[in-house]
Amino acid sequence: MAIYRILKAINGIFNAIYGLVKAIHAIFEAIYGIIKVTNNINNGMNGLENAIYGIIKVTNDINNGMNGLENAIYGVVNVIYSFNNSPNGIVNVICGLNIFSKNT
Repeated sequence: MAIYRILKAINGIFNAIYGLVKAIHAIFEAIYGIIKVTNNINNGMNGLENAIYGIIKVTNDINNGMNGLENAIYGVVNVIYSFNNSPNGIVNVICGLNIFSKNT
C-alpha cells in the first residue's frame, strides 16, 4: 500500500510539472499571438502606406501629364506667335528692299 501511495505521489508531481509546462506553453502561444497580430497590423499599415504612395504617384503622373499638356499648349502658342511675327518680318524685308532700291 505504501508503494502505491509513493507512486501516486510521484505521478502527482509529474502531473503538476506537466500542468506547469502546459501553462508556460500557453503563455508562449499568447505571446506568439500578440506578435502575429502586431505583425498583421504592421503589414496592414504597409499596405495602406503603399496605397497612399500609389495615389501620390498617380497624382504626380497626372501633374506630369498636365505639365506636358501645358508645354504642348505653350508650344502651339509660340508657333502662333511666331506666325504673327512673321508678316512683320516679311514687311520689314520688303521695306528694306524698297529703301535699298531707292538708294541705289
